[in-house]
Amino acid sequence: MPKSNLQSHLIFSRSERGGILFLTALIVVLLTTYYCIDFSAESVLDVSSSEIVKQQRIIDSLYQVELEARKPKLYPFNPNFITDYKAYTLGMPTEAFDRLKAFRAQGKWINNTEDFRKVTGVSGQWIDSISPYFKFPAWVTRPKPNYTFSKIVNTRRSYDEKVDLNMATAEELQQVSGIGAVLSERIIAYRDGLGGFTDDVQLYEVYGLSSEVVQKTKQLFTVKSPKSVQKWNVNTASASDLSTIPGVSFDLAKEIWEFVRLREGITSLGALEKIEGITANKLKRIQLYLFVE
Repeated sequence: MPKSNLQSHLIFSRSERGGILFLTALIVVLLTTYYCIDFSAESVLDVSSSEIVKQQRIIDSLYQVELEARKPKLYPFNPNFITDYKAYTLGMPTEAFDRLKAFRAQGKWINNTEDFRKVTGVSGQWIDSISPYFKFPAWVTRPKPNYTFSKIVNTRRSYDEKVDLNMATAEELQQVSGIGAVLSERIIAYRDGLGGFTDDVQLYEVYGLSSEVVQKTKQLFTVKSPKSVQKWNVNTASASDLSTIPGVSFDLAKEIWEFVRLREGITSLGALEKIEGITANKLKRIQLYLFVE
C-alpha cells in the first residue's frame, strides 16, 4: 500500500478529533462511576417503624375478626341429642361420641356436665369450652298431688279434672289401660329428656306407645305447665339447627332444609307435609319448634 494512502487514514479533522476526545472522556467517566459508586439496592421502606407496626396490628386484628365470623354459630343445646354432624362441628372425638351413643341406646339420660364427662371420657379442655352451651332440663321437683283414679279409664274428663302430664307419676300413668310399668317409665324418661312436655302430641314420640293408648292417656292427662322451647325460623334455620328438634334426624333435617331452599322459603308450615315421611301427626310435633317468617 502506498505510504500516502496510509497517512490519509491517520489524519483526522478538527471535528473528528473532538468526537474521539469526547468518547474517550465518556468512557472514562462511566468506568469511574461503575467502580466508585455502590449500586446495591437499598430498601426505602422501614418495616420496623412504629407506623408500619401499628398498621400491621390493625390488619392482624381484622383478620382474626373475620376468622371468628366464619366459625359456625353455637347455640345452647341438649347434649343428649348430639348428632354425628353436631359432634363433628364441635370437634368431639369419634370414640367419645360412640360412647355417648351406646349410653343413650340403653334408654339412659345425661343430666349434668359431670355425667357427660364420665360417660364420654372427653378431655377437660374440650368440656370446659363446650359445656357453657349445654342446656339440660331445668326440672324442679315439686310435690306430686295424690290423685285417686277411677278404674273406668275411658271416661273423658274436663280440663280441670285432668292431671298435669308433666307432674304425673309412673303409678298414675299405669291407671291407663295399655300402660304398664315399662311404658310408664318410658314416658317419664322421655319427659325428663325433653325437660318437660310442651304439648300432648309429644306422647306420640314415646317408643311403643300406640295411637290408641295415647288417646286414652289424653282423656286423663294433659299438659298444664308446658315447657317453653326454642323455636327456629324454618326459612333461615340450618340443617344442623333443625336436627336438634326431638324426633328429627339429621337426614330429615337436611330434607326439610333443601325443601325450603328450593322454594326460596315457605309461607306456611303445612307445606312441609309434602316431604316424604312427614305425616300430619308428625308435622304437629315438629311445628312446636318451628315458625315461619
